[in-house]
Amino acid sequence: MLGEREAEVLEVTPVEIHGVPYADVTVGYPDGVVASARLGRESIPVDLAVGDRVIVQAAMSVIVAVRRA
Repeated sequence: MLGEREAEVLEVTPVEIHGVPYADVTVGYPDGVVASARLGRESIPVDLAVGDRVIVQAAMSVIVAVRRA
């Protein structure tokens, strides 16, 4: 099942694995649920920061992309 939800970015941590850049992103939803994902840089805005309001795209409850709200 695919879906989108509004959320707030709680944490963004750059990670590099074998020279490939990723970001560990933690978001908080309005209902209090907190979720985290490791995403490739192509799946998030370049300047994503804590406090940003975003739309989280998920497939089967797994975050696959984040974009600005």
